Amino acid sequence: MSADTKVSFSEQDRRQMAELGLGEDEVRRQIALFADPPPPLRLDRPATLGDGIGTIDRSDRLRLEVAWAELSSSGRIVKFVPASGAASRMVRQLEAIHHGDEADRASLERRAADGDEAAERALTFLDRLERFAFFEDLDAALAAAGEDLGALRREGRIEPILDHLLTDAGGHGLSYATLPKGLVPFHRYPGERRTAFEEHLVEAVGMLRDEEGVCRLHFTVAPPNREDFERRLAEVRRRYEERYECTFEVDFSHQSHATDTLAVDLDDQPFRLADGSLLFRPGGHGALLGNLAELDAEVAIIKNIDNVVPEKHQELVLLWKRLLLGHLQELRDRTFDLLARLESTGGDDADLLADAAALAAELGHPMPAAVAAGSAAARRNWLIDRLDRPLRVCGVVENSGEPGGGPFWVRGEDGSESLQIVEKHQIDLADEDQAALLDAATHFNPVDVVGSLTDRSGTPYDLARFVDPNAVFIARKFHQGREIKALERPGLWNGAMAGWNTVFIAVPLATFAPVKTIFDLLRNAHQTGVPPQGR
Repeated sequence: MSADTKVSFSEQDRRQMAELGLGEDEVRRQIALFADPPPPLRLDRPATLGDGIGTIDRSDRLRLEVAWAELSSSGRIVKFVPASGAASRMVRQLEAIHHGDEADRASLERRAADGDEAAERALTFLDRLERFAFFEDLDAALAAAGEDLGALRREGRIEPILDHLLTDAGGHGLSYATLPKGLVPFHRYPGERRTAFEEHLVEAVGMLRDEEGVCRLHFTVAPPNREDFERRLAEVRRRYEERYECTFEVDFSHQSHATDTLAVDLDDQPFRLADGSLLFRPGGHGALLGNLAELDAEVAIIKNIDNVVPEKHQELVLLWKRLLLGHLQELRDRTFDLLARLESTGGDDADLLADAAALAAELGHPMPAAVAAGSAAARRNWLIDRLDRPLRVCGVVENSGEPGGGPFWVRGEDGSESLQIVEKHQIDLADEDQAALLDAATHFNPVDVVGSLTDRSGTPYDLARFVDPNAVFIARKFHQGREIKALERPGLWNGAMAGWNTVFIAVPLATFAPVKTIFDLLRNAHQTGVPPQGR
């Protein structure tokens, strides 16, 4: 008997599920996944240049930019930015100092001399503070509380500085430990400082402004922060629209509670809170697939909130985004043309079948030998199934040790091959051969994705059809001092898009500039050279 059949739910439990939009069958399916996890993904080999990863030659750029211009001018593109992440992870290294016993400069220097990395980081923060775009805000916050930032730095008193950076500090602080990452000032310009959210607006102008000057963006945000984003948009919209001669159409959504997942205890039984209610948790970024599916767009640019650079560094980023979009448009045209011809014939045209098979292979679905050996009708049906899918073109960069997924050829249970973005947790790391394949990856996925969401008639695809339901992630976590098992849905750009047609294109590493910690803002890619303005 499987674990889920042993569980009894009360009427109160069912009401709780209904309020979230979850059915009991779905909750029981989740419990069964804890008790009997699906098998790990099987890597066949890393995708490499010439074997799953393509390149764009300089001779192709003009043609692809023309294709991009046609696509962008039509107004069919939306930039989709997951932006619900808090800045808490970004400032975690500073929080470790903030809650420590010794936060004065002398103590930090002693600890740094002994090799304490956290103390070294704190000293770097103090010494280079004016290079952060939030320097003026922090200076003003301390001044409002009767403190002088310059004196605090000279005296090595870091505790009041961190208090006003990370917390509310009695109404004077910046509260960065709870602020959304998208609303943290990333870059300094003459007379203004831009948050990551604002940089995405500016970047969109060079990516997707249509012939009417409209730029369409969609941000997924945490419900408590929606008003904060809307307020910031209202503050800056007119300035940027006048400066860049455009109109921003910006929508916001949040992760649906219907995508939450049930937590269980270590015996795979539902975890209950002190009041007897069930513990449901957000299902990870894969839960945003529904938000993506609801976009009113044919093409989506998917990019993380923290991967933006100052305007002076955007030229290369914009060039490669245009090239990826142009490549996507060309692949869309070829796919739609071949599908129309395949669907209008009986499948006896050998040249047509060969062309369609070559395109399927280019899109990450080589025809299996068994299908190739079958009848023309069988090959035609297989090709229609493989080509009539959402399509994504993913920029990949040379592996630089950043955490995240990479491009791989994956072997299915039926022996078929496909191109996938694979995260470490999807692999059986105890299998030495699989671990070695993972380590052999030459490239990394920086969440640089452009995707086609509609079929050749313009009808949106049912994106849920193309999810690998086995690509879930089970993690051990703690809640209220008790250990639990938590379930994440298939990740947005790995398991949730496992059935998409996929093309990987090598792009320059300089197009990738994530801000995972606050110290990443000190990298040259995020520095503008504009000095801070004093009070």
